[in-house]
Amino acid sequence: MDDRGFPRCQKCETGILLPLSDYGRDGAPIRYKAWVCSNPECGFNLRIDNGDITLGKKPEPSFK
Repeated sequence: MDDRGFPRCQKCETGILLPLSDYGRDGAPIRYKAWVCSNPECGFNLRIDNGDITLGKKPEPSFK
């Protein structure tokens, strides 16, 4: 854990996992929809989509 309580990345052991939030189809907030490593060279991420957990899909910017 870092000093803010975020877990250290277990893949690279250098970065910390940062939580990302989003909004659902009806505009309801979804807290902690994804966790990404703060180390850009690592790229580890964990994501929840419709109840399915996805590991390792490279995060890319959305142009919506």
